[in-house]
Amino acid sequence: MFKMDKATTDRGEQTKLAIFESALRLFRERGFDAATMRDIAAQAGVALGAAYYYFPSKEAIVSAYYDIVQKEHARRVAEALASDHMDLRARLGVAFHSKLDIVQDDRRLLGTIFRYTGEPDHPLSCLGPATYETRRESIELLEQAIGSESLPKDLRQLLPIALWALQMGVLVHFIYDRSTHQERTRKLVNNALDLGVRLLSLAKSPLLTPVRGKLLNVLREADLLPSNEADSTAHAQIGAPLKAV
Repeated sequence: MFKMDKATTDRGEQTKLAIFESALRLFRERGFDAATMRDIAAQAGVALGAAYYYFPSKEAIVSAYYDIVQKEHARRVAEALASDHMDLRARLGVAFHSKLDIVQDDRRLLGTIFRYTGEPDHPLSCLGPATYETRRESIELLEQAIGSESLPKDLRQLLPIALWALQMGVLVHFIYDRSTHQERTRKLVNNALDLGVRLLSLAKSPLLTPVRGKLLNVLREADLLPSNEADSTAHAQIGAPLKAV
């Protein structure tokens, strides 16, 4: 399981780490709603004021969780992709399965987080402005997994967003999956990626260029895709492009 960096000798950082890890334990045991900041402080062995000093709210702790999950995901994918002998299917498999490996113990917490999806202004909304950077990094990681694969320019723009949407759908299924070690979700990932890679060869066809262009326009008009490169840094909403946990 991932953790905050324990190498630091700074006392403040060690206290922050203790609070964060205590919060995760309580979120897993009791759920996000039942765990209070007072409970978290007691579990970490610190004063309540100290807990609030490092994390003004439980939402701030989950925001830190988002960041740590993303960093650990990026580390694992980069480590795996260091090999030059992986094809596209293998690279995507690493990206999807390593994410599930990281959040394996946190399905209950993820279920709580996903309920805020319908509240755009909530700090934990996976589609809201507050989580924009995490979404952007998640999309970029999938772009790294695509790598130098030979793709038309328009398809290269569409594919990371499609993969991100698939990943979000997989996480929802993961939350509900009660099979042993969530084997059904793992099988879903493998089957979806097998099919997707096969369909990709068809999607690259020049005959589908008008269709891909139409799809790009639909996404832009719905504000789900920036209209040009400058927009990608200017947007802070869902369409910058789509970017989450």
